[in-house]
Amino acid sequence: MRSKNTFLGLFLLIALMLSLGSPLTSKAQEHSYSSAKVNYVVDLPSATWRLVDEPDDVHQHAEFVYGDRNDGYLRIRKEALEEGLTIKEFAHRDQDQKERFRPGYVDGKEEPFSGRLSGVTMSYEFTQAGKPMAGRSYYLQGDSGTVYVLRFTGIRDKLLRIRNQTDLIARSLRLK
Repeated sequence: MRSKNTFLGLFLLIALMLSLGSPLTSKAQEHSYSSAKVNYVVDLPSATWRLVDEPDDVHQHAEFVYGDRNDGYLRIRKEALEEGLTIKEFAHRDQDQKERFRPGYVDGKEEPFSGRLSGVTMSYEFTQAGKPMAGRSYYLQGDSGTVYVLRFTGIRDKLLRIRNQTDLIARSLRLK
């Protein structure tokens, strides 16, 4: 009888630990990125996202990968918004200057976007080394003269699978 009670007590203790540990474990996987070199904070939804490059005197952007660069790559850059230019006009100009040159480039959907900062998203497809790739750029207005560009790229199917994470990351961007 004693071993039956010991087993039941151990079982209940393990069940309690697991139920308490699960939320703590998933919360621990989320992490935020900030640096003295940037004036924003962004939340990354899982430990799979890792920092690969921080801003310096030459490169004014932070870079992250989701496991492997082909699975998901993120570059965050602060840009100046010319006076009188809307966020949508800025996004179109940026796409014309930085993305349309990619091999096999095809325009995708353009959508308004709301998070802590609001703006617009633009999706596109292209090819790289014969692989079907996709890109999704979030143009978020910080103030009347500042835009934060979050540019995600990756193999088309893989980037599509983490779309909820790209949206979450963009929604989490906040200024210090």
